[in-house]
Amino acid sequence: MGELEDAVMTRVWKWNRPVTVREVLEDLQQERSIAYTTVMTVLDNLHQKGWVRREAEGRAYRYEAVSTRAAYAAALMNEAWSQSDNPAAALVAFFGMMSEEQRVALRDAVRMVQGPESSEVTPETPSDTAEENPGSARESGGR
Repeated sequence: MGELEDAVMTRVWKWNRPVTVREVLEDLQQERSIAYTTVMTVLDNLHQKGWVRREAEGRAYRYEAVSTRAAYAAALMNEAWSQSDNPAAALVAFFGMMSEEQRVALRDAVRMVQGPESSEVTPETPSDTAEENPGSARESGGR
């Protein structure tokens, strides 16, 4: 997404409702000089790319986001990660760039994905598993 597309999408995400070209234009004009047709073209491009949906309202359209900014950020991270020839090293490098606040947010997100029961369960060691089910290690090629 380009810089102007991001500026437009930032408003669409922030307002979290269907918006008109005029509304986006007026807000953008507080920061920069920009033409109505430029904003209309950007919103049309975002529609063609699948980032916004639009619904006719008279002779104009109202645009709304198809997904959240968080989903967009996740898609960017996933795309970058999938292009790495060494995903583990890429993650380690990424984690190294994170602030402490971001690492806390990451830990919280992992807990949310794992669910509440995972915080009470300790990971099993291979010896714990073998002791509870002695046949499983032999059947899977162990011991």
